[in-house]
Amino acid sequence: MIKKLVAAMLAILMIASLAGGSGTEELVVFCAASLTGAFSEIGQIYEDETGVDVILNFDGTQALRTQVEQGAIADVFVSANKKHMDALMAEGSMDNDSVSIFTENRMVVIVPKDNPADIQSLSDLADPGVMIITGVKEAPFGSYTLQVLDNLANDSSYGPEYRDAVMSNVISQETAVSNLVSKIALGEADAGFAYQSDISPELSEKVSKVEIADQYNVVAEYPLGRLEESENPDEASSFIEFVTSPEGSTVLEKYGFMPV
Repeated sequence: MIKKLVAAMLAILMIASLAGGSGTEELVVFCAASLTGAFSEIGQIYEDETGVDVILNFDGTQALRTQVEQGAIADVFVSANKKHMDALMAEGSMDNDSVSIFTENRMVVIVPKDNPADIQSLSDLADPGVMIITGVKEAPFGSYTLQVLDNLANDSSYGPEYRDAVMSNVISQETAVSNLVSKIALGEADAGFAYQSDISPELSEKVSKVEIADQYNVVAEYPLGRLEESENPDEASSFIEFVTSPEGSTVLEKYGFMPV
């Protein structure tokens, strides 16, 4: 009986060894949630061209940074702002020479397609009873929203009272922009501050956008780089080169991101 048990265990170990020795490489990418559509496609193209398994972990940048600081192992970190990337660089978590800004984004206000609150301009966001969703201030899209509102507050056409009225209409603050967009598409709020890239062809049937004029808007800069603890640094560098290549840039522009 013992011999049979030992033999069975050896067989299991041999199968596991063969499966683990298939030679397939893995690349773990921690990626800002606003890049979900673009990087899902980029990751698939890279897999098809190289045979490397690209494992994408999408979340709010602030949550991904916390995961890295708590010891999570990944190969590439893609941030929706410089603040969180700069912090990881200062902490020694990044290969600083590999970090660069690879794309840009801008903020818009999105509303449900049927627009029940009849929001036609930024001024309408201050009307009593309008239900607004923003991001938590630690999330890049939440921080950008606050910057936009500060810019509006500094203009006499709006003023600090406008910013205060808009903030008093906020009913929810999300940690990931994908959560905000889903809630607006479902009609759970009247408006939300999101990225222009969040309005995918599929979502354009469920949400509309209200533009934010350039003098009030902010440019969202997206850096990426290789993590110091990467278990596959050469492949990480190769993936970064692909993202920043003309082919990668074409995919990003398809999803509403802007070239640097």
